[in-house]
Amino acid sequence: MSGLTLDEEQLAAIVAHCLAELPNEGCGLIAGDPASGVVHTVFPTRNAAASARLYTVDPRDHLRADREAEAAGASIIGVFHSHTHTDPYPSPTDVAQAPDPTWHYVLVSLRDELPSLRSYRIVGGEVSEEAVVAPRSSSS
Repeated sequence: MSGLTLDEEQLAAIVAHCLAELPNEGCGLIAGDPASGVVHTVFPTRNAAASARLYTVDPRDHLRADREAEAAGASIIGVFHSHTHTDPYPSPTDVAQAPDPTWHYVLVSLRDELPSLRSYRIVGGEVSEEAVVAPRSSSS
């Protein structure tokens, strides 16, 4: 697995959801092909923690996303959330709560004027950054 591939619309949807959730952290799930890391669908979710410092994907939204992904022949392959005041790097809390070592962990920093997005793998408490590929759409 060499990284995570999202299209421009998916990337924009992640950032827009995170911005819309301010002052709280925004969060959501991503579905796609676990073997290739190609994202098929982005599922914005409610932050059940309703906090600017941590997130909890709402369990009902998680169930809905899981069912919709499965119906479309995809799997939940990761989670995204925003950091409202810090870099787009997993916090100790993010690392401790990382639920699945096969998932992609996408972080959006809203600290600066322009949001920045990065993706990581978290395995056994070890964080490694991965490439995020966002090919331009072919339609003009």
